[in-house]
Amino acid sequence: METVIGLEIHVQLKTETKLFCGCLADSAGPPNSRTCPVCLGMPGALPVPNKRAVELAIRAALAFHCAVHASSTFARKNYFYPDLPKGYQISQYDEPLASGGWLELEGRRIGLRRLHLEEDAAKLVHTEDGRTLVDFNRAGVPLIEIVTAPEIRSPKEARALLQAVRRTLRYIGVSDCDMEEGQLRCDANISLRQEGSRAGTRTEIKNLNSLKALEEALAYEEARQRALLEAGEEVEQQTLTWDAAAGRTIPIRSKEEAEDYRYFPEPDLPPLLIGSEWLDEIRRGLPELPEARRRRWRAEYGLPEYDIEVLTEEREIADYFEAVVRLYPRPKEVSNWMMTELLRLAKEGEIRLGPADFAQILRLVGEGKLNRAAGKGLLEEAFRTGRSPEELLAERDLLQISDAAELSGAVSAVLAENPQAVADYRGGREQALSFLLGQVMRKTEGKADPKLARALLLERLGPNRT
Repeated sequence: METVIGLEIHVQLKTETKLFCGCLADSAGPPNSRTCPVCLGMPGALPVPNKRAVELAIRAALAFHCAVHASSTFARKNYFYPDLPKGYQISQYDEPLASGGWLELEGRRIGLRRLHLEEDAAKLVHTEDGRTLVDFNRAGVPLIEIVTAPEIRSPKEARALLQAVRRTLRYIGVSDCDMEEGQLRCDANISLRQEGSRAGTRTEIKNLNSLKALEEALAYEEARQRALLEAGEEVEQQTLTWDAAAGRTIPIRSKEEAEDYRYFPEPDLPPLLIGSEWLDEIRRGLPELPEARRRRWRAEYGLPEYDIEVLTEEREIADYFEAVVRLYPRPKEVSNWMMTELLRLAKEGEIRLGPADFAQILRLVGEGKLNRAAGKGLLEEAFRTGRSPEELLAERDLLQISDAAELSGAVSAVLAENPQAVADYRGGREQALSFLLGQVMRKTEGKADPKLARALLLERLGPNRT
């Protein structure tokens, strides 16, 4: 049997104000403090579209290769629930902002059906004593909904697609897509069918708020439906929720269809008209998209696929890498340092080390003026303090000792202080050399060139009797 999956992806747009009023779109304030008559659905209050929200929605549509329509309309989506103060949601239905489009996933294109604007609902807060409270700060926050074609073939592929959507939207500045903050949520439709036949009965899993939850919920539902069909039973069309603790889906109601929402045109909003000049201006403002950047890096830098995936996941990191490579044109070396050192430090907070300073540290290590250990220490201190490498070098005297005459004294002292280790090496114990090298590094406070120090030790020790 073949699995058929389609996603409905809800994305909170990165605007200062809500979709139809001037209230702040930041829902993190005290409960019900970001509200007005419009977003509370008071009688007589009229909505006014947020131009910035429309612009961001168009950016997303263009990034996903959608056709942006010159005219689209808003509609009322009617349903009654505590999180919807008006008793309806302003959305788009038969005339959306954009349609068509696709995402590329591992060489395969997965189609999109539509991308439209809508307002978010309020947030329900369930208390331990069984009450449900409503916070209207989120009501009216601008969203786009991206509806894929039912062309996803596995839970793993669904996760990869949602991750690709998140990466692209972050790249173009449409949304931060923080799933923990509810800025990216997903509903998933899934059915099973015999290959080549029409789709089977589908179920919908609502409000999946993490990549892990999406994949696990779909995997469970896939297995549940398969077991029913193989036993000769039917799948019931339902709307489900995912219980992560129990590891199973739970029915919450019968599956709604479009007619259940009784869509009709929003009488308080005229058609949304998009001029060709504005559309072209938005298109010109789009940055290089992540998939295009990955293709270019493969050809231009020759990096391993894993390096490319890690370094292009966030636009800021990819931009940083390219800025460093322009100053220090050794892509693989830059990649190694970024993935092992810089990204580790970046987990602690904002990167305060500029690409020029990072490139300078790599150049000093590459030229043998700074050993790797000292380079890592310098990088870490510069990152945490925001001070320049030049300032720290002048203060710490970290430059590597690469002069044989200067290092010779330290080697002579170590040999004199450790006669037993010298005897052990000359008696055939090879590991004694590592001990002596460590003592040279210790005596020079880590500044000795390890290769030169080892060569000087071997020259003084002579052959061992192995």
